[in-house]
Amino acid sequence: MKKRFIWLIMLLTSVVIYSGCSPKSRYEHRLRLELAKGVRYDSLFMGFYFGMPEKEFYLHCWKMNQKGLARQGETNNTVLCHLKDELKYPATMDFYPRFTEGKIYEIPVRFKYVGWAPWNKNLSSDNLQSEVLKWYESIYGKGFIEVKHPKRGSAFVRIDGNRRITIFKQNDMLVWAVFTDMLVKKDWKSFDAGEVALPSDTTK
Repeated sequence: MKKRFIWLIMLLTSVVIYSGCSPKSRYEHRLRLELAKGVRYDSLFMGFYFGMPEKEFYLHCWKMNQKGLARQGETNNTVLCHLKDELKYPATMDFYPRFTEGKIYEIPVRFKYVGWAPWNKNLSSDNLQSEVLKWYESIYGKGFIEVKHPKRGSAFVRIDGNRRITIFKQNDMLVWAVFTDMLVKKDWKSFDAGEVALPSDTTK
């Protein structure tokens, strides 16, 4: 009985300490805990996964294109998919992975509402970020940690084993979700949404 009481006190103390931590501390604690598990979560979306060979990626995209599920992106160097029912309003997501040794280790995904306009608040990036977060919670589970960034506002991060998902706004129109293999990423301690590596034309 005494041992159970001591164990309960220790558990409650850790919960109190953890709940009082800053978002950065909570993030780093969660990251270390997940990496220490030694469990891999390589599944991403639409059949893509960490470690996917570059040739297999192009073949998979070609098959998706043949089925009408994807096409060439707006900048001609990304894959674009239309989202009709996944979010509250029709949207697009386009992406292109980063490779190391010929295999995927990170995929930045850009979201945009199809009918976006500066005066249409329903299609703002605030609402889009909220919708992407809800959608991802339904797929990957709840447990996203909210962190603050001085330029990008609220960002949301979830870590499962080696897989980190970061959701944040670029501007009033665009929202990003970045999938990163934290066993490959060198700056693994970074929790700041501004530190997430994106294509050079997206950092403004």
